[in-house]
Amino acid sequence: MAADPVFFRDLAYVFLAALLGGGVAWLARQPLILGYVVGGILISPLTPGPAVERVHTFELFAEIGVILLMFSIGIEFSLRDLLRVKAVALLGAPLGIVLSVAFALGVGHVLGWSPLFGLTVGVVVSVASTMVLARLLMDRGELHAQHGRVMIGITLVEDLAVVVLTVLIPALGSLEPGRLLTIGAALGKALAILLAFVYLATKLVPSLMTRVARTRNAELFLLVALGVGLGTAAFSQALGLSLALGAFLAGLVVSESDYAHEALARLLPLRDAFVALFFVTLGALIDPSILFDRLPLLGIMVGLIIVGKLVIWTVITLLFGYGVWTALLVGLGLTQIGEFSFILVQVARAAGHVGADVYNATLAASLLTILMNAALVRYGQDWVARLRLSRDVRDLPHGAVEPDMLSGHVVLMGFGRVGSAVGEALETFGVPYLVIETDPDVVKGLRGRGIPALFGDGAQQRLVEVAGADRARLSVVTIPDGERAQLAVTALKSANPRLPILARAHDAAVAEQLEKKGARRVIRPELEGAAALIRDALGQLALPEERVRAYLERFRRAMELPEVQIVADRDRLPQVVEITIGSGEIADQSLRDARVRERFGVTVLAVTRVDDGEVVINPAPETIMRPGDRVRLFGLTDQIRAFMEAAQGGQTLSH
Repeated sequence: MAADPVFFRDLAYVFLAALLGGGVAWLARQPLILGYVVGGILISPLTPGPAVERVHTFELFAEIGVILLMFSIGIEFSLRDLLRVKAVALLGAPLGIVLSVAFALGVGHVLGWSPLFGLTVGVVVSVASTMVLARLLMDRGELHAQHGRVMIGITLVEDLAVVVLTVLIPALGSLEPGRLLTIGAALGKALAILLAFVYLATKLVPSLMTRVARTRNAELFLLVALGVGLGTAAFSQALGLSLALGAFLAGLVVSESDYAHEALARLLPLRDAFVALFFVTLGALIDPSILFDRLPLLGIMVGLIIVGKLVIWTVITLLFGYGVWTALLVGLGLTQIGEFSFILVQVARAAGHVGADVYNATLAASLLTILMNAALVRYGQDWVARLRLSRDVRDLPHGAVEPDMLSGHVVLMGFGRVGSAVGEALETFGVPYLVIETDPDVVKGLRGRGIPALFGDGAQQRLVEVAGADRARLSVVTIPDGERAQLAVTALKSANPRLPILARAHDAAVAEQLEKKGARRVIRPELEGAAALIRDALGQLALPEERVRAYLERFRRAMELPEVQIVADRDRLPQVVEITIGSGEIADQSLRDARVRERFGVTVLAVTRVDDGEVVINPAPETIMRPGDRVRLFGLTDQIRAFMEAAQGGQTLSH
């Protein structure tokens, strides 16, 4: 079969538009989806210049992008995350739709719209795009933050509501009994897929993925993951539900297996390519002339979406017991419409409720609100943080240390896995510290424990000043996003030029920029991990210690890692060593009788018996140390040496 030159030329245009638009957005420090949408507008048949001829051909690829994105989000999200927000999602989402429609009816009444027209516009603007929201949250690393979980839960229930709305819209003029039966059937289908999903999650998919994983064939594993995602999405669509909802449920199914992260890693390159196609195609479908031809209607729809939904969702989130700051972030995040609004307006147009003007205005409103929503999500958090600063300090629990009372403390930016580990170490050694974190849930928990914590982005100069950076002893920046980490270092140095700053980076370019902006030391976790693995691997092979140390120093210089004094560190830091018991004074004594902990200060982690090789983990106080037994100890160098002298013949060290 001969290749279609038009198709491949159009495909090249689409990917070039994604590359150029995404590249410009990255250079401008904007979300990539903005660049993709603008790139799509530039290659649209409705704009001057090079254009795709068959833009609707790529709508299929765009649907695949929706499926893969929602499938991957389902894998990352997990059932536990969804259950945490079940109340606000299951009850709040329908309430939000009803209030959005009521608000549109009220505005329409003032403007002289017919009730049917106002009702239709209200339905169209009531549902947000899970696809757009999920991508923004993933780019910002906020998918698992409290406001991120709430928003995803709400939009997923809205996806379910679209099924009912598509049946309800044609009957807005009158509700016949037959139409009510159709709505009931749609709800029954939704229940059917949920029951099937529960069976797949608990029985079929985990067993299937285990069998395929045992083959150790990466291609088969990828095909199974794709089959589960696409198959569940197709089954969902066959029952009248959305592809996005089915794909998300499929991801939740896979997330309950032991191979979720492997499946996600295999899918990521495919997902990112097709997601770019989705947003470029969205841009190519929009006619920019509508911005001027239907300006009054477009302005009203954008106002309903931005102002109306911001107020509605903020209030609803507050009603379900969430804090005002989480509620504001949820309200800001849901101020957009997307692909499901297109479906609803098409149904309304086919039913004769609205004309082409509303259809075109919906497409344009989608573009504008996506662009505005990206800015609101990006900068809204800074706005909320500035509002919160004084209240954060005022609301600290009784007895907690306020930021302006701290001096000689550590300013810890970010409290994820790395930041929380650093915080635990500081707490263990009694070092006072203050946390700056973007997750309101984490901030609330820290403050409940009496640990001073501020909500917001560490890049804000005002926030850094309130944190007492000018009086701090040290700052540790664990923010994973390289751009935000650089801004945070700049803000810290501006507040206190002499402040030592430790930071982390995942690549050499970001590490170099952090050092230029004033970070004293930048840790690259992957290279530090590689150095540790090399040291332990060569140690297990019993290679000469001096050669190992020399090699590690060469490795660190080659990788531009900071030099470390290995011997000096051993004298100052606890270590794990294994010695052989000789015929000294503690031979044939129990740990209790030898008073190992009291006399030497070491902890015995394990004892390996000389006669049968039995390994006694965490030995009891009555465990006897016999000559020839190998004892694994944890302690400082001087403590271990004292134990070795008492053991006699314990000169064999094994790290």
